[in-house]
Amino acid sequence: MTLLSLLLYAFVTSFTPGPNNIMAMLFANKYGFKSTFRFCLGVGAGFFVVILLSCYFNIMLKNFIPKIEFLMTIIGSAYMLYLAIKIIASKNNDQDADGDKNNSFFAGMLLQFVNPKGILYGITVISTFIIPNHTSNSSLLFYSVFLAFIGFMGTFSWSVFGSIFRMFLTKYRSPFNVIMALLLMYSAVSIFME
Repeated sequence: MTLLSLLLYAFVTSFTPGPNNIMAMLFANKYGFKSTFRFCLGVGAGFFVVILLSCYFNIMLKNFIPKIEFLMTIIGSAYMLYLAIKIIASKNNDQDADGDKNNSFFAGMLLQFVNPKGILYGITVISTFIIPNHTSNSSLLFYSVFLAFIGFMGTFSWSVFGSIFRMFLTKYRSPFNVIMALLLMYSAVSIFME
């Protein structure tokens, strides 16, 4: 395993736009960084579970995924489209009724199990870089924590961006919401183009 290749793949995948990062930036802009931090922790925890499951079930998933891949794609894309509609339909006030529910640790964690980008990343990074070289329980746990931390840092950095530019983005909330919704829609549609 080339550590540099693993790191490049992990950082590029974790820091590029996807449902986790877009939602973290949107939440930080709307509710503030402090409130969004629990969502980021949930994303990290959920991502850790996905990576750990990818480690131990990689061979089984490799045989089983072709049977459920289309269903996972539809569910994940539908969820992203739902989030995009919620973003466009959200009011321009600072708080809404679903804010605490959508911006929670549990919501961030749950998002990982319907996030096709995260699931495919977990399966790919484990099967390509980890399993061929490391199979001990301690090394699988180490890499799961390490990759989840990189994923958390990607989401965290997007929430910092949303928080820093809160004043600017508050002034242009409607166009910002439309752009974020379009990015989520693009993510949902692009899954079918791969």
